[in-house]
Amino acid sequence: MTSSEGKMHADEVDIDAALVRRMVAARFPQWAGLPVESVVSSGTSNAMFRLGAELVVRLPRIAAAAEDVAKEQRWLPRLAPELPVAVPAPLGVGGPVAGYPLPWSVLGWLDGANPVPGRPDEPELLARDLAAFTTALQRVDPTGGPASYRSETLAARDGGTRAAIAALAGVVPAGEVTSAWEAALRAPAHGGAPVWIHADLQPGNLLVSADGRLSAVIDFGCLGLGDPAVDLLAAWYVLPATARDAFRAAVGADEAAWARGRGWALSVALMELSYYRETNPRMARTARYVIGEVLAERTAAARASAGHVPAGQAPADGSSAAGSRHS
Repeated sequence: MTSSEGKMHADEVDIDAALVRRMVAARFPQWAGLPVESVVSSGTSNAMFRLGAELVVRLPRIAAAAEDVAKEQRWLPRLAPELPVAVPAPLGVGGPVAGYPLPWSVLGWLDGANPVPGRPDEPELLARDLAAFTTALQRVDPTGGPASYRSETLAARDGGTRAAIAALAGVVPAGEVTSAWEAALRAPAHGGAPVWIHADLQPGNLLVSADGRLSAVIDFGCLGLGDPAVDLLAAWYVLPATARDAFRAAVGADEAAWARGRGWALSVALMELSYYRETNPRMARTARYVIGEVLAERTAAARASAGHVPAGQAPADGSSAAGSRHS
């Protein structure tokens, strides 16, 4: 398969296994004989090709993602010893070649499965594992760290978020979504120093083991310093409503941070659905799920305040209304 089959970006580079095989042979002759196989994922910025049983080649699809190669090579080895789960181990870097104009990398392969959005096998355990990862990451010394790809405030995303809502007319309930977004904008901004954040804790960037525990976090393209509330988006991207309180308690998020985290989840999901609705079905499904969960949560809270259901409890039917460089 080539990356030109079902491209997601107008400026996306063509990549196939034959090209990767040639690149590896020229740059890393010690790995030239290993089989190369495309990895199917919901990733939007990088193509992945498994190289033998223990390696993976990661190639930016677009120029905007190229700078992530050097960032991951520099920072992942420093962060890894401080984290409670595995992260990719950088093993080599390649430069532009004929037919491929960007830097690329080879990393260690990590086994595991992506959790299903809202339906992980062990939601409470995964909630605590996610909290342990985010809090450990935030404790790492930020000296010299780059700004995260998502280091801006929610207010800075207002124009893009409203544009996504407009583009999704008839796809999502614009009035309800706008109301939810405006509620997030009213949350107090982060008043502390920026901390390390992964900034893209979506199901496709998490690996769980057979026992349902978090075993690894991958794709650190958005890594950097920012508001710790950005990583709270995992509560709506990954966890069911019943496990969100456990996650919130474990990370110690106050009302303002939780509201910003909900806003980040909504904004990212809206932009992803708007941009990838026709080109990345898996990401579009996840985005719809997130939007639906945010709206269902608001409905449950409104009913609770009116005395109809306990606070924090999602609608009994679980109904809902509805991973990138464009979110």
